[in-house]
Amino acid sequence: MTQRPAGLPSPDQVIGLLEADFARAGYEIEDVVVDPRRSPPCIRVVADGDVPLDLETVSELSRRASALLDEVDTGPTTYLLEVSSPGVDRPLTAEKHFRRGRGRRVEVTLDDGAVLTGRLGATAGGVVDLVVRAGGGWTVRRIRLTDIRKAVVQVDFSPPNAAELDLVGGKAEMEAGA
Repeated sequence: MTQRPAGLPSPDQVIGLLEADFARAGYEIEDVVVDPRRSPPCIRVVADGDVPLDLETVSELSRRASALLDEVDTGPTTYLLEVSSPGVDRPLTAEKHFRRGRGRRVEVTLDDGAVLTGRLGATAGGVVDLVVRAGGGWTVRRIRLTDIRKAVVQVDFSPPNAAELDLVGGKAEMEAGA
């Protein structure tokens, strides 16, 4: 158990204070870390939603979180507040992570040890569509989430080609969240 200086809220207290406000904005709190070892101590709130966090949204959520946390009596303790997204290195572990990653390139390790690299398509009912290379073209491989041991988003600066995009669901459909 992490020791906290008197006055710093616990992660559960932070979640209790911020959860409803973040939900109204369309985001859920994935994690809260209260780190008293930093100088000043830091409260880090990791939020995620179906619409990716941009700088403007992070700024607005930070302002709202700061106002709510200011209501907590921390005494003379000052702290730094950070609001961020989970980042690309977070493993995809829940159906919502796969759904939110639609269109992203991922590396998937299956329970049988096979490793696939492809682009995430639709996710529903415990199944994800993964657009993978097959022969000289592209195909959709449907994979049960329960068959996935590990999945991580790959950094990819190139946009998908037209064939991949069609199989993923098309840009307009992805942006609509379908």
